[in-house]
Amino acid sequence: MNGSNRLTKQSSPTSEQDEDLLFDNTDKDKTPHIHKHEQSVHSHVHSEESLRRIVNRLSRIEGHVRGIKTMVQQSSPCPDVLLQIAAVRGALDRVARIVLDEHLTECIARAAKEGDIEVELEQLKAALDRFLPKVFDKNALANSIRHDNL
Repeated sequence: MNGSNRLTKQSSPTSEQDEDLLFDNTDKDKTPHIHKHEQSVHSHVHSEESLRRIVNRLSRIEGHVRGIKTMVQQSSPCPDVLLQIAAVRGALDRVARIVLDEHLTECIARAAKEGDIEVELEQLKAALDRFLPKVFDKNALANSIRHDNL
């Protein structure tokens, strides 16, 4: 593998300092756009800077994934590949936190002001159910609770 395709821990796509900058909501130029959900359509405003940073992070992640593919094609050691996969997972989690922060500060706040917070919260819960790992089987937990109370 040549040096330009080599992925190292130091080439991880983000740093904590970069992440802190993304949570700064002082950006002045905002871009309105529309989100369409099953039950609602709402427009809201996100800063150009925030959108640019999210897209840039996703582009770096995309490049990182291509690098992992190259590592696999070149039969790199499995632990090295797994380390890079973990780095991509971490980077995706940080992007998700940024998107969630944007959603909470923009979409949820707007919905609260407009009085349609319930629909927005239900959509957020549904999205989080799909996004968050399944820690436990809800049906098994319910059955366990029923069994314990018998």
